[in-house]
Amino acid sequence: MIARTVRTRLLVATLALLLLAVAWPAAALAHDQPETKQSRWVMADWMLDSFFIFSGVAVVAFLAAWKAGHFHDLDRLGSLPLYVEEEDYYTPEWALDEEEWSDGNA
Repeated sequence: MIARTVRTRLLVATLALLLLAVAWPAAALAHDQPETKQSRWVMADWMLDSFFIFSGVAVVAFLAAWKAGHFHDLDRLGSLPLYVEEEDYYTPEWALDEEEWSDGNA
């Protein structure tokens, strides 16, 4: 009996929270934004601020990675995938039967 009451209260609380979460953004759309000279630049200001914040964080992360040595010997590390042996999925069978491929080297 007690567990059923707790479940019912939890379900009611969850539904109320869900209804509030859905209704809250709709309340913001219920009125018109006043058009002033300043309000026209609000979106541009927000976008510019976001750009500088995210690019600043990216520059700091890049410098931290550089100082940690993650960009050391990139020429040597770039050739590592060339040493991986895997099956050739791209060359059709008929192309391997040509004379120039007769030595078996693809």
